[in-house]
Amino acid sequence: MSDPFATETSKAEASFTISDAARTRLLQIFAQEDKPDAMLRVKVSGGGCAGYQYGFDFESTIAKDDFVFGDDAVKVVVDTVSMGFLSGAEIDFVNDMIGAAFQIKNPNAVTSCGCGTSFST
Repeated sequence: MSDPFATETSKAEASFTISDAARTRLLQIFAQEDKPDAMLRVKVSGGGCAGYQYGFDFESTIAKDDFVFGDDAVKVVVDTVSMGFLSGAEIDFVNDMIGAAFQIKNPNAVTSCGCGTSFST
């Protein structure tokens, strides 16, 4: 992938999907926290053992340059810079013997580390 800072992903070409498992878990979390209007912000920042790392936060506002994915019940918000790394990715929720966690399935990641939270392009 080319340098995500060199060109911006347009709103028309941006894609990011939410798996059924991630959608279900987010609905549960929003209900438990009594925040039905909350959104999940997914971001990419420098760091981690592979160069970049994913971050997750709960959000209540959308900036004018944010990308918003999902539906009325579950929204995922991604900032412009992070979208350069995440276009075409999917967020999933996995619950296995190791533990339960949100995971990003990112076609732009060339390598990722064993922890699953950092990657390189």
